Amino acid sequence: MSIAVYPGSFDPITLGHLNIIRRSAALFDELYVCVMINSDKKPLFNRNERVDFIERAVVRYKNVKVESSEELLVRYMQEKDAKVVIKGLRAVSDFDKEFQIALINRKLDTKIETLFMPSSEKYTYISSSAALEMARYGDDLKTFLPHEIIDDVIAKIKSEGMMFK
Repeated sequence: MSIAVYPGSFDPITLGHLNIIRRSAALFDELYVCVMINSDKKPLFNRNERVDFIERAVVRYKNVKVESSEELLVRYMQEKDAKVVIKGLRAVSDFDKEFQIALINRKLDTKIETLFMPSSEKYTYISSSAALEMARYGDDLKTFLPHEIIDDVIAKIKSEGMMFK
């Protein structure tokens, strides 16, 4: 059985993330989308909220499981018997950082491979940060986020007093 893991902070999940999930789910028997901790980021949504958002957005993909983990990605993958890390790339600048992480992961476990999946051109401009910025300005989020979570994102932005409008 082929098992892959798509790790990320997903704060929140975007249409770009969903595109990578759809394409990856078609390649593997099982795909784990795992909300991980990124010490460089301070998430707006807590881990449970992010898992819930992803679960609602991927319900149609029967081979996709959504989890979260506080452990090192390599350890999580070993527990799942996963051999492939999925990393979506929007631009060349994404590659530099992700390539370094891929090398570290292979150093920790030589059986783990990283699959770099370029973003569909339709989604190259989308990031979670950009989506949240558009939400703060009250812009239409239909081209940024899965429709299942738009109302929740707007509600959170408003409740946190982060809306500019």
